[in-house]
Amino acid sequence: MLDIDFVRSQFPALQTPWALFDNAGGTVLPRQVIQRASEFMQRYQMQLGASYPLSVEAGERVLGGRRAMAEMVHADLEEVVIGHSTSLNLRLLAASLRPLWQAGDEVVVTNLDHEANIGPWRDLADSGIVVKEWALRPETATLELEDLEPLLSERTRLVCFTHCSNVVGAVHDVAAWVRRIHRAGALACVDGVGFAPHRRLDVKALGVDFYSFSLYKAFGPHLAVLYVRRELLQRVHRQNHGFLADKLPDKLQPGNVNFELTASLMGIFDYFDALESHHLDAASDPPGADRGPRLERIFDWVADYEARLARPLIDFLRQQPKVRLLGPGASSTVPRLPIITFTVEGQPSPQVVAALETHQLAPRHGDFYAPRAIRALGLEEVGGVVRVSLAHYNSSDEVARLVSALEQMLGV
Repeated sequence: MLDIDFVRSQFPALQTPWALFDNAGGTVLPRQVIQRASEFMQRYQMQLGASYPLSVEAGERVLGGRRAMAEMVHADLEEVVIGHSTSLNLRLLAASLRPLWQAGDEVVVTNLDHEANIGPWRDLADSGIVVKEWALRPETATLELEDLEPLLSERTRLVCFTHCSNVVGAVHDVAAWVRRIHRAGALACVDGVGFAPHRRLDVKALGVDFYSFSLYKAFGPHLAVLYVRRELLQRVHRQNHGFLADKLPDKLQPGNVNFELTASLMGIFDYFDALESHHLDAASDPPGADRGPRLERIFDWVADYEARLARPLIDFLRQQPKVRLLGPGASSTVPRLPIITFTVEGQPSPQVVAALETHQLAPRHGDFYAPRAIRALGLEEVGGVVRVSLAHYNSSDEVARLVSALEQMLGV
């Protein structure tokens, strides 16, 4: 069981009376990340690649951040692209893949994803790519593999879908779906933004070709990671200078990475190390050891804690006749993460959030850049959904405050 007092002590921004429930939109930073960024800007704010010692040291710190992200997703260093955001990374990926395809080739997108994994691919229709839609099922707000089957053909080149929707919280069986997509001769591009803050990520085990997530929603700075399988990264068309066409992953990083923020990424592992040392009284792995087992342990702790944290809120919402709770039902075998969305009969979602804010509770309302999903679920007129997105640094006391405020609002 996580020591929540220790966890919260590592996040300076949590020293506030507000309960932060918009973590799927952006998590706050552990002090270790802040310290790494501050140190770099104070000591190494210079160009990389020179021979003088400070430039060499700066390069080592930036490379350390890149290595940390490769370990985070279980990929080779050269397969990890670091960019400003998932939206930008996927637009660059779409532009880099288009020259490999012919007019009439097909791409499948969903209407459940964040627009980052829909818009860039839909825009390829302007150049002759056929775009098909894999639609969510309104009764469950989830995707089903059998609904993909009729969309696949010999012309399918890519299927894009989300690991965990940022408006539902259901976790899809990525590995199984990718195997089916590969049997059809297509590639798979997965949006992992909703998944990465909550569970261990292993792109090799998933078998994905492309996987993207935002670090600023996973305890890091405003950067994003895009995994591209090496063989594909070698083939895609460059989005950087011509002389970098064969340099991986630089060919998809125009303008290079942000130095100070990339250097700060080692701070995520610094935080994980502190978390493990506190709970085990000592780090269980020697310096330089494979971090995979350590990440497995930590995310097992996170998963257990988050399930306990979310349960009272989910159970309360399910019992309210005026509340529509989105996502897997009580009898569903589909796992869900602590991204909890709902609407209240007779109360627009902005009104619900405004009432909760009077109690210094900070959820959020809207479509969360997934307007197609909100339309498909018939929730436009009520202002989208209310979303309570928890992180492992939220406390049971905060959730209890939220339930109490909802009881007052609903009159129960």
